[in-house]
Amino acid sequence: QVQLVESGGGLVQPGGSLRLSCAASESIFSFNAMGWYRQAPGKGRALVAEIFSSGSTNYVDSVKGRFTISRDNSKNTVFLEMNSLKSEETAVYLCYARRTSIWKWGQGIQVTVSS
Repeated sequence: QVQLVESGGGLVQPGGSLRLSCAASESIFSFNAMGWYRQAPGKGRALVAEIFSSGSTNYVDSVKGRFTISRDNSKNTVFLEMNSLKSEETAVYLCYARRTSIWKWGQGIQVTVSS
């Protein structure tokens, strides 16, 4: 089974930037989509951004223009570049990979936006 390992989280001030990485234990070529969800305290899991095997991307409206998702197939890794972070974006960020109807999730990584 594929393993997804997130890294790059941490504490950042409002307006700051972070780059999250999601490294897969196998080739990501076969995945239909990979991306990121986030779960804030007391809230449900919500899509942030995703990238499809075609290379096309999808973002939730609130992050458009500030976040960028990309993938490096040679490294089996998906990245999420987050700029102009807001305090309300404090959450656990979870990487996912989907192959047809099968979803795999990483353990999640904490992102805290606070002064």
